[in-house]
Amino acid sequence: MNTTAPRALIAEDEPLLAAALQHELARAWPALQVVATVGDGLAAVREALALEPDVLFFDIRMPGLSGLDAAVELADAWPADQPFPALVFVTAYDQYAVQAFEAQAVDYLLKPVQSVRLQKTVQKLQQTLSNKAPAAITLEASVAQLRQLLATTAPPLGGASTPSAAPLSLLQVSHGTEIHMVPVTDVLYFEAADKYVRVLTATREYLVRTPLKELSAQLDPQVFWQVHRGTLVRASAIRSVARDNAGKLSIALQGRPEKLAVSRLYAHLFKAM
Repeated sequence: MNTTAPRALIAEDEPLLAAALQHELARAWPALQVVATVGDGLAAVREALALEPDVLFFDIRMPGLSGLDAAVELADAWPADQPFPALVFVTAYDQYAVQAFEAQAVDYLLKPVQSVRLQKTVQKLQQTLSNKAPAAITLEASVAQLRQLLATTAPPLGGASTPSAAPLSLLQVSHGTEIHMVPVTDVLYFEAADKYVRVLTATREYLVRTPLKELSAQLDPQVFWQVHRGTLVRASAIRSVARDNAGKLSIALQGRPEKLAVSRLYAHLFKAM
């Protein structure tokens, strides 16, 4: 990261709002250099990894990935020896979501961005950037912050409390031109894949169109743990967890040959590692 002039990336899918934010930032923080403006979550992750800015302004609602999902994916891919950027969410969400941001000390700006509120954010960012905490501590703190934010704005993480409705017990899944009825007890893991979710048993693979987030809310989180943004695994089927030289975790399941990646956000589920 550049340690002299601070650098920022703006991710906002509405060009007029992105331009307005950049204009207000130029007035409130003349030294800040906006190195890129992108219009979707996937581009936000790609450009942030390439440019390694000091500050991120992520719109919550974006095509491809939401601002929160983009931040999670970025944190998972971020170099361990680099401080994670200071993160600001730009949102039109209601007060409930704002309270979630405040509870996790994540800064936010409400649309339309107001000059007085932006000035407070700039002061907070300047103070954050002046903190010379070690990179690993900064990244770890950012991951913990994002984990807690997800827990307050999304379905529970693996190992959390049980859902209020009865967990799903039977799936209607596609296999070629046929529809099969698959007991959830046979499923070893679910994996998001484009417009589908792959459903893997010990011997077969099926497809469902239900989004993974929606499916996750119908499963018992004590049984299926989320280990990645796009992966839910049956906890009792985990045979082993390995750590590579870069510190990344991967899971081996009973009855399946492939290894499944564990993101930083969910590495805490395997504390013994």
